[in-house]
Amino acid sequence: MASAISERLERLRGRLILFAPIFLGIGIGVYFLLRTEPGVIGWAVVAGLAVGAAMAGWLIGRSALPGVGLPFLAAAAVMTGLMLAGGRTAIVAAPVLDFRYYGPVEGRIVVIDRSQSDAVRLTLDQVRLDDVAPWKVPDRVRVSLHGQQGFVDPVPGMRIAVTSHLSGPEGPVEPGGFDFRRMAWFRSIGAVGYTTKPALALAPAERALPIHRLRAAISAAVQAEIPGEAGAFAAAITTGDRSAMGQETVEALRASNLAHLLAISGLHMGLLVGFVFGTLRLGLALTPGVGVSMDVRKVAAVVALAAGAFYLAMSGGAVSTSRAFVMVAVMLVAILVGRRALTLRAVAVAALILLILKPESLVEAGFQMSFAATTALVFVFGALRDVQRGKLPKWARPVFAVVLSSLVAGLATAPFSAAIFNRVAHYGLIANVVSVPVMGTLVMPLAVLAALLAPLGLSWIALDLMRWPIEWILWVAKKVAALDGAVGHVIAPPDAVMPMIALGGLAVILLRGAGRAAGAVVVVAALALWTQATRPDVLISPSGSLIGAMTAEGRALTKARGEGFAARSWLENDGDSTDQESAAARMAQATDPQFDLPGLTLRLVSGRGAADRLEGACASEALVIFAAKPLDRYPEGCNMLDRAALARTGALAITLTADGPRVTSVAQVSGNRPWTRADQTKTRRTQPAASDLPLLIARQ
Repeated sequence: MASAISERLERLRGRLILFAPIFLGIGIGVYFLLRTEPGVIGWAVVAGLAVGAAMAGWLIGRSALPGVGLPFLAAAAVMTGLMLAGGRTAIVAAPVLDFRYYGPVEGRIVVIDRSQSDAVRLTLDQVRLDDVAPWKVPDRVRVSLHGQQGFVDPVPGMRIAVTSHLSGPEGPVEPGGFDFRRMAWFRSIGAVGYTTKPALALAPAERALPIHRLRAAISAAVQAEIPGEAGAFAAAITTGDRSAMGQETVEALRASNLAHLLAISGLHMGLLVGFVFGTLRLGLALTPGVGVSMDVRKVAAVVALAAGAFYLAMSGGAVSTSRAFVMVAVMLVAILVGRRALTLRAVAVAALILLILKPESLVEAGFQMSFAATTALVFVFGALRDVQRGKLPKWARPVFAVVLSSLVAGLATAPFSAAIFNRVAHYGLIANVVSVPVMGTLVMPLAVLAALLAPLGLSWIALDLMRWPIEWILWVAKKVAALDGAVGHVIAPPDAVMPMIALGGLAVILLRGAGRAAGAVVVVAALALWTQATRPDVLISPSGSLIGAMTAEGRALTKARGEGFAARSWLENDGDSTDQESAAARMAQATDPQFDLPGLTLRLVSGRGAADRLEGACASEALVIFAAKPLDRYPEGCNMLDRAALARTGALAITLTADGPRVTSVAQVSGNRPWTRADQTKTRRTQPAASDLPLLIARQ
């Protein structure tokens, strides 16, 4: 029996590189699921287990049952993933603002983009805050510009001053929701806020940021030559600057499943590098004497790699672009060393490099979707390579490749897209089939041509030509988005669903026989589990001023305006396509809304005169959510949660069960992690605390 198991496992030894990123990723995933840091002793135990498992795997691998050593190597990889994630968390540690700040903010612009409200947003480094000790000042802050602006034209490297409201990054708007604090931690953003006062320039752009200034100059030149949304689109795909993109256009691209064309990711990097590689290889091969005197493939690979590196620099080194560059770089290096470029091994090496350098990328949408698409494409085209060559006429092969690529990539990324964005673009395949070829054959080649002509002052020739295919793509996006039923909305899946789909899909691709069948069963089981997803009966925002209760019509909200991000997130996670105003119309609006639930009555007290109405609300024996300025003294025996308590617990979710209401808080789910600790110290201690929630419910 042991011999048979060892023999079956030993067959996988030659494919260990394919499994290495999977087990490393499992360890990284486990780290982000922890509720607290392991501590010195904990890390010592993890390191010891990693070394012990690695040694056991090596020793057993040299014994009579070498295959039995592979599970030990897998365990070592899991432990290594844990340590990589913990080490990265410590390396990027930076101050996080633990109080609300209003006053002067000075800093150097490093990133310019737009917020969800379409306001220009600046990320600043070299920050100075008035009357804040230097060691408490965040490394980076992000400020949205509202009100009357226009006194300064922001460019990277410019030092500016604003009078801004700042606070630490906000936590999830519901337990288990997207945690912006974690993302901000790994980007060294220690405070976010806004200003309604004009931003003022203190110093011009520095020479220390030449790439950033070059990006801004290229973006401005592109938009000056190509007017309107087409110019904004061209700037986005060439420099990564999306600050000029209108919300209506972005929404149309999302609804048609073409939003990926905006991100400088695997598609753009692949198209650019592929065009440079193919054009140069063909040109050298056609040059008399050159094709026989050197390996033109390797020369073309070196130049294409340099072009990709330049494109990475121009994009500002965003996470998605860095990931795309690593993937194409691995494939180009494979050509240089005489290996086939598009293989699952190349994809695995790229994943390993990214997980080692930036373990946090595992939990980001871009990593999940790009590797899902790439892995599926390489697997499917590898399996169909002989079919294409033997059974399809030459004229049909490009058409078949485009349609199949869009179909495979769409199917591979669909579960991730639906889980992350709670929407499905029903006509996305059509939009991609008629747009992606235009992107690859016209837009990206013309962008390369514009770059080559720029030193001669002739880039306008290529840019003028590039405008029309971009206009076509935008036209397709708007037409598809306007079709009836273009977008479907999907409920958020249970936590186990996406790991099951990912691991099951990888088993289908990497294993054979029974292993492949088992992977397919896991994927089907995950999809079945998704269909049984449920949502909390009541959600309470971190400030307490917005409450959403599930009704027969969908979630009803306590107000039609304000806290738009929380309202939008709740409705999207419900799979509800309605807007906040319509959701608020589902319940009768009152001064102090009350929710009468089985075993629990909630009353929200907020707005003007809230303090005067609090005593009456407390007398009603309801659980009172007091969403107003904290008072020095509360009515005796009042069963309530105020803003100070909610600041520590975070958003609340209440689920009605046969045993009574079950309350879950963000603090319980997120735990005590480096990126959550500021929340636990930024409010003064008041009653009740997070630990008092079960008692409060029990009183009902």
